[in-house]
Amino acid sequence: MLFDFTNSTSSVNDWIEISDTERDVGKSKGVLVEQKTQQFQRAIFFSLLNPQPNGAAFVGIAYRKKSFDLSEFTGLKLNIRAQGENFVYKVILRHHNEESSLQPSYENIFEADQNKFIEKYLSFSDFKPYSRGQPLNPNTTPPLDRANITSIGLQIFGGVYSSIKQHGTSSLEIDSILAVKIE
Repeated sequence: MLFDFTNSTSSVNDWIEISDTERDVGKSKGVLVEQKTQQFQRAIFFSLLNPQPNGAAFVGIAYRKKSFDLSEFTGLKLNIRAQGENFVYKVILRHHNEESSLQPSYENIFEADQNKFIEKYLSFSDFKPYSRGQPLNPNTTPPLDRANITSIGLQIFGGVYSSIKQHGTSSLEIDSILAVKIE
């Protein structure tokens, strides 16, 4: 279990926003909040995508508080539900404390089911290297070091380098994020 947002001792306080407002033209916004009721609790990633004319926009959140050794696992399992205008997200992993947007990130793009809780499995073999949203050549980019994961993030994007175009408001409800081993 990496993150169990259904547990009363869990918190979203150590997650930070990483959105396009880091750039001069950025207009998008996101936040990860706790939703607590008398019967349940979870985290919700709210996003507002305001793309530039070319589709450039992103809203992200990341956990960078500690490192994880995920070398014994084959992937991640997310317990999630998407609502709103957009349903295509990505998980972004970084290693060795390489947090600069000029250093490679390792990303897995997935579509969440609309208005339905699902368990989404993302194999580590499907994470590909990117730099600032553009794919890198995996033959010339160092592989993801799963023994030293120092950032785990979620992102929704406008689609500047993709055939997928997204804008508007969305939410991704998150019960948990687990590292799993599937034989």
